[in-house]
Amino acid sequence: MKKIIIATCVLCLFLCLAGCGAGQESEDNGNAETSENIRQETEGESSVRENQNTDEPYTADTKISEVTGDPVFGEYGRLIFPVDTGYYSGDTLGDLRLTWYNNIDPNKTVEIANYLRDHARAGDTVFYDIYTEEEKAEDPEKEDTGLFFFKGDPGAQFAVCNAGGGFAYVGAMQDSFPHALELSKMGYNAFALIYRPGAQTACEDLARAISFIFEHAEELEVDTDCYSLWGGSAGGRMAAWLGSYGPAAFGGDDLPRPGAVIMQYTGHSDYTENDPPTYACVGENDGIANWRTMEARLERLRALGIPTEFHHYPGLRHGFGLGTGTAAEGWIDDAVAFWEAQM
Repeated sequence: MKKIIIATCVLCLFLCLAGCGAGQESEDNGNAETSENIRQETEGESSVRENQNTDEPYTADTKISEVTGDPVFGEYGRLIFPVDTGYYSGDTLGDLRLTWYNNIDPNKTVEIANYLRDHARAGDTVFYDIYTEEEKAEDPEKEDTGLFFFKGDPGAQFAVCNAGGGFAYVGAMQDSFPHALELSKMGYNAFALIYRPGAQTACEDLARAISFIFEHAEELEVDTDCYSLWGGSAGGRMAAWLGSYGPAAFGGDDLPRPGAVIMQYTGHSDYTENDPPTYACVGENDGIANWRTMEARLERLRALGIPTEFHHYPGLRHGFGLGTGTAAEGWIDDAVAFWEAQM
């Protein structure tokens, strides 16, 4: 009996040792797998960081997510493209498509993305918040606002460019960034506004942006005399409303109205006898903004003695932006000449 008990104890001890050994082996294998996973994840993260910090310029094949997530932009990188991703398609800069827009030039998209990154890397401020942290805490939608700055010559006049998007989103990469970049090349200080969707809130944000620029004019090195407001589609309505009624009417400071309004493809028909000089252009095949509606408004302004200039281009649809490679190419030079004539 004693031998049976001893044998049983030995057997149990053997089984326990075997079990512990198997458990240890399993644990060791698990640790090895975990270590390998951590190594692979770390290498992957390092690879992403290296790609994001590479000195190689963006290209048409660069993913949009690489631009918005580039550390050089910080938190505002997400505002370079529409915050509501449902309004654009395409994974890369070259494939970008925006709702309601046509004639998007991938070369210009790449140029803009590189301009912003190069200047941010050089330590230049390319983005300004227009609301305080307290204001954004009270209204979280104000988190998605701000001014991208395309700096021109120190002391030159400024323009604020406002993209369209049906007051549902902000199509800046086609409708305000390209204009601001070209204006800066001509020596003017240009801002592209990212605003809250909605006609009222968009105008309030534009009024706040103008007030911000006036308040910080010395720091920004801009001349506030005869500033201009630019806009396409919904952005054109914003520019026109602020031109008609001034920033104070939308909650901004009591400031002068713009010296000129530059509008593209919008059926806006409201006007006042105190409207600023107005330039407008549109495509004849625009199914959203009828060119005759735009022409009629400018004729009414002209009858009031307000300087105007109007152009309509055959074959063009809505949202052609700078119109590179189309019948509208070069219109921005005419618009700048019109603005300069008011200075």
